[in-house]
Amino acid sequence: MSEKSTIVGKSLLAQFAIAISKELEDRFLEFARRVRDFCRRLKWDIINTEYIKQLIKASGSVGANYIEASDDLGKADERMKIKIARREAKESKHFLSLVLTYDDSEVEKERIYWSMSLNK
Repeated sequence: MSEKSTIVGKSLLAQFAIAISKELEDRFLEFARRVRDFCRRLKWDIINTEYIKQLIKASGSVGANYIEASDDLGKADERMKIKIARREAKESKHFLSLVLTYDDSEVEKERIYWSMSLNK
């Protein structure tokens, strides 16, 4: 393999990694927006209010930590931010399981959908 083909191969790999990174950033942003919109449909009573606040914070933190991981601060920092993003996704799932839908079948279906989407 020539030096030129190695450079081209690395360049294509870097472009692919950037494209995947951008796609994930976009997906995390869309997830946070949809969770926010879902939370607007919930009943904000004394029980749900804290769960909803935590859910909104956690869902937004997934993408925020992923974006921070892509900053060029070293591999150890990148790995830590990715781990934090993963924990925030788990926390989002936890609070999705706690919010009350008060027998609203449409809201309950949406809650289950978002909870299941975090399993992928």
